[in-house]
Amino acid sequence: MTAKIVYQAFNFVIFMRAVIQRVSYARVTVDNQVTGSIGNGLLVLLGIEDGDNNDDIIWLSNKIVNLRVFNDENGVMNKSVLEMNGGILLISQFTLHASTKKGNRPSYIKASKPSIAIPLYEQMGMQLEADFGKHIERGIFGADMKVELLNDGPVTIIIDSKNRE
Repeated sequence: MTAKIVYQAFNFVIFMRAVIQRVSYARVTVDNQVTGSIGNGLLVLLGIEDGDNNDDIIWLSNKIVNLRVFNDENGVMNKSVLEMNGGILLISQFTLHASTKKGNRPSYIKASKPSIAIPLYEQMGMQLEADFGKHIERGIFGADMKVELLNDGPVTIIIDSKNRE
C-alpha cells in the first residue's frame, strides 16, 4: 500500500517549475525585435501547470529574488540578485513540463493551456517586480522566442514550487 501511495503522489504532483541561470547578460527577441534584455542577473525560465496558484507564485518569487548565487568579496556565492543590483529576465517555457516516459516524442499534457498559464505568468511577473522592487524584463508568452545568454559560472538552479528543497 505504501508503494502505491508514493507512486500516485509521484504521478499526480502538480507544480510550477523554474530553471534559474546566473547570467552575465541575457536577451530575448521576437520577430527580430528585442523584447527583454538584462546585464548581470538571473534568467528565469518558467513552466506552469494547472494546479499552480498564488501560494506557488509568492513562494517562488521570494526564493528567486533572495537566492544567493552571486559571489561576495571572497568569491563565495553569498549574494542575491537584489544585493547585486542585477536584472531579472522572465521567460515562459511550457517545455519544462515535458514528459518523455513514452517513445521519443515529448508529451506536454502536464503544461497548462494558455487560458490558465497566461494569467499565472503575468501574476508571477508582477510578484517578481514587487519582491524585487523594480521592473523585470520579460519574453512574450507563446511567441517563438530566441533567447541569447551568457551563463556565468555556469550556475543553473532548478526549483519546483511543490518540492520546496
